Amino acid sequence: MVTRAEASPKLEHKGYNRGLILGLTMAESMLLLVFCLLLVAAAMITAERKQRMVAEQRLVQLETQNMELSARLVEAQSKLGSHITPADRAKFESQWRELVSARQIMDRLKMNDASPADLEKLAAVAKVLAKNNIPLDQAPGKLEEVLKGDVQPREWPPIINLSEAGGYYFTSGSAALTPEFAGKLETSIAEQISDNLERYKVDVVEVIGHTDEQRVARSSSNLDDASIGVIDGRLPVDALQPADNAGLGLARAIAVANVLKANANLKDVTVLPMSAAQLVVPGDKLTAGQAGDVQERRRIEIRIRGRAESLQP
Repeated sequence: MVTRAEASPKLEHKGYNRGLILGLTMAESMLLLVFCLLLVAAAMITAERKQRMVAEQRLVQLETQNMELSARLVEAQSKLGSHITPADRAKFESQWRELVSARQIMDRLKMNDASPADLEKLAAVAKVLAKNNIPLDQAPGKLEEVLKGDVQPREWPPIINLSEAGGYYFTSGSAALTPEFAGKLETSIAEQISDNLERYKVDVVEVIGHTDEQRVARSSSNLDDASIGVIDGRLPVDALQPADNAGLGLARAIAVANVLKANANLKDVTVLPMSAAQLVVPGDKLTAGQAGDVQERRRIEIRIRGRAESLQP
């Protein structure tokens, strides 16, 4: 008996390359990647569209402001009518254009997130550059020169030292000037100060009174009450009665300052009396204690400088 094998269909199972990327086929993976790229592109397009809308809105606002300013200009011109000369009209229009330009610049700075504090700092920097005659477009180059060491250190005004050792005397224990000292202040010393002020282009004179470490033989002082009156000229210098070296140094500085202020060559100069008392020895060093009669320490120092300008408003 011949047994015939039952014919059974043989199925061929072909693989579909699944499991290559997270169980997806290559085609499905590519579709997913394209979808993600489309999402990113859509987000970028949306962001750019928003920025463009903001810029367009800002442009419309600026155009509206310009129209308003132009209308105000026309209205102002109509009000002025024939009451101004052509030269005045041209000056007015120039100033108005500068105002409009300044407002547009402010708007642009605000759009770039510039704060009022930033503008104040920029204004202070511009002021310093102008004071030193440095054009704004040359500022970076000048800064490079400074960093390279090509610029020489600034020359400072000399200090004028008027000590008893040099023949500049006060009456012992008081602020009264001897006639010889007063005469030199009014002539040669005032001329020297004036020349230095002109040379260094400054306008402040500091008069600093120094003493030695001998005690002042007086129990009470009237400087709180009388010093302003002496500076104003309502009281004589002899009215000052200091009770310590700090007061004596200030009283003598006031006496010298009053003579300098009265000089015609120094009429537009600010003269500031100050006291260093017995604390600073010649050579700008603090004392370590030096008792006794030391003529070199009893002195007036005259220093000139530019006016202090704060960067803060």
